[in-house]
Amino acid sequence: MTRSERLLSLLQALRRHKRPVSGARLAEELGISIRTLYRDIASLQAQGASIEGEPGVGYILRPGFMLPPLMFSQTELEALMLGFRWVSKFADGPMTKAASDALAKIAAVLPESLKDELEGNALLVGPRTFKDAETVDLKIARTAIRNEQKLRLAYVDASGNHSDRTIWPFALGYFQKVRILVGWCEERKDFRHFRTDRITALTNLEERYPKRRATMLREWRETQTDVRYVPDS
Repeated sequence: MTRSERLLSLLQALRRHKRPVSGARLAEELGISIRTLYRDIASLQAQGASIEGEPGVGYILRPGFMLPPLMFSQTELEALMLGFRWVSKFADGPMTKAASDALAKIAAVLPESLKDELEGNALLVGPRTFKDAETVDLKIARTAIRNEQKLRLAYVDASGNHSDRTIWPFALGYFQKVRILVGWCEERKDFRHFRTDRITALTNLEERYPKRRATMLREWRETQTDVRYVPDS
């Protein structure tokens, strides 16, 4: 294992632990000596990693860490580029810009040799054959999901029937030709899927819903024995 690979493995090990973890345990996980571990932690801290702790106490990686100029494998770079290219083709405008910004940040900290690999990646995404049909700003939905806040929406189903709903949104699915907003519907007392191109009005009520997003996502997944995400009628 090269030094850069070892440092990346150490970062990944720290990310897996949500509480302080001893140096001895980290060294055992990585198959290195405790002296090497202390040296690697010091190197990561010097590169900007927010690692807190000390020998005998334990270490934890605080959130918000900026990527240092570490090595990616060729396969990892291919996966990154494929994902970014898919988002740039099939996501909505703000997400496309965010993907481009994120890719630029990653490219800025890569060594020159890896920048060439990134720019010369040969995995391509097929052409986009449709235009965005939403009349509402999906940023409103993403913000509500992130903050665990209720949404009020006006919806038109496939038969042309209009309804107003208050939902607890917790997921937004991006498919090649449609996008689906998933939430708990207060009117129907059940999980519902809404095609975003059929939402005619969308308002963030700025009121927290009573469950955690992760809990709702887990409960919803348990109901999805036949995952087709059929929009609400």
